[in-house]
Amino acid sequence: MSPASNASVPSRFAGLRDRFHRRDAAVFQDLAQRHWPAAGPVLPRLSRSANHGLLWFGAAAGMAAFGGSARARRAALRGIASLAVASAAINTVGKGAVRRQRPILDAVPVIRQLKRQPVTTSFPSGHAASAAAFATGVALESKGWGAVVAPVALSVAASRVYTGVHYPSDVLAGAALGVGAAFALRGVIPTRNQLPAPGRPPADAPALPEGRGLVVVANQESGTATATASLIRNALPEAEIVECAPGRLASELAQAADRCTALGVCGGDGTVNLAASVAVEHEVPLAVFPGGTLNHFAYDLGIETVADACSALAAGSAVRADLGRFRPGPDGAHGYFLNAFSLGVYPELVRMRERWSPRIGGWPAGVLAALHVLRGERPLEAELQGRCRPLWLLFVGNGLFQRMGPAPGRRHNLADGLLDVRVVHGGRTPGLRLLAAAVAGPLTRSPTHAAVRRQRVRVSGLKPGTPYAYDGEVAHTGSELLIDKLPEALTVYCPRPV
Repeated sequence: MSPASNASVPSRFAGLRDRFHRRDAAVFQDLAQRHWPAAGPVLPRLSRSANHGLLWFGAAAGMAAFGGSARARRAALRGIASLAVASAAINTVGKGAVRRQRPILDAVPVIRQLKRQPVTTSFPSGHAASAAAFATGVALESKGWGAVVAPVALSVAASRVYTGVHYPSDVLAGAALGVGAAFALRGVIPTRNQLPAPGRPPADAPALPEGRGLVVVANQESGTATATASLIRNALPEAEIVECAPGRLASELAQAADRCTALGVCGGDGTVNLAASVAVEHEVPLAVFPGGTLNHFAYDLGIETVADACSALAAGSAVRADLGRFRPGPDGAHGYFLNAFSLGVYPELVRMRERWSPRIGGWPAGVLAALHVLRGERPLEAELQGRCRPLWLLFVGNGLFQRMGPAPGRRHNLADGLLDVRVVHGGRTPGLRLLAAAVAGPLTRSPTHAAVRRQRVRVSGLKPGTPYAYDGEVAHTGSELLIDKLPEALTVYCPRPV
């Protein structure tokens, strides 16, 4: 290629850029002169509310607090995480790569202009990127919440042109970057529906499309159990629903198991724990309706709503699940757990959370309890598998959890026949040690923690009266414990993988 040809490449590029900018400016001028019905009182305020992501942080907090499901909380968290990725890309690369000046405001009516004009470069629009990233992240976890958030995100993006602080191409580029950030995050951290279906051995269970032969016992004091019981009545008109206080759960579950084809339970993990032991004893299948605060076991089954449980009942779709066991239990015989058993700081955290949750709600109470416990507790002295040492935490999961922390992570196999044993050794900075164990995940070892799989665990040398937690319940032990499990003991309804 001749030198003249080489010189013509930048000039052609510059000419194309200038033509694009003129066209973009012409569209901006046309939009500035148009009348936008009913936009005047709304769009400038909406644009200001999205400064620094405050609108989206507020939306995420509202979804997490009032969404009423784990899916809503996941959607809120993914939306904020996607926003953070988009903002990082905009601030570190986007704004510096194309140093475009902001539009001239001569054509924009004064009433539409922002009181404080942005001082950063124009391309791409950070507000549009944040709005698109948040809305896309939410929609990837929950289509319903995505449909709620999308119009607000579109309005925020439009407000940037309406108020005259961005050209249309700035907004389009920012939105594309935001969508890309949400999908890039999904490539690193899959959404719930991308995760592989858990390995669960199928089980035989009767199909109960209208609920005939199903008796559901609901704990009146568990989370949303009362409201959930009303939904069950509407969805399963032939089912018998029994609502009772916690003190009557054991007797009502036993009576229900004697007269039912399948036993249903509506409540939190502690209530489901009690129902599972009754179902195993009476050899009846269990149907779980999430009605508590955390609902770990229900969510690991793929049951997040009443509709999920009803679809499993209608199809007669069920699986077998292991049941964890510890001896001696609260009544001196056996105790059981569906999710996890723990010693150390977690039982105290559960106790504090249960004390505060009626006043401030389950999730805020959990955070405050964790801060309180980690500041004031001392390591537990115990002999584990024949070795005596101080421990901050002994966590024994019913099956392998994907991570560990104040709330256990997801399990891909509910019938693997093994216990997920995590130990956080005693020492300074318990919070950092627990965090390191949570980040490291299963099957790891370090000087501060260990994670292994066992068929049984023996703990001795305990001080009598030491608290322990199992499925959100707290009790007190003697000087020794033996923890194992009953493989595939429970038959439980479970939706078929989509």
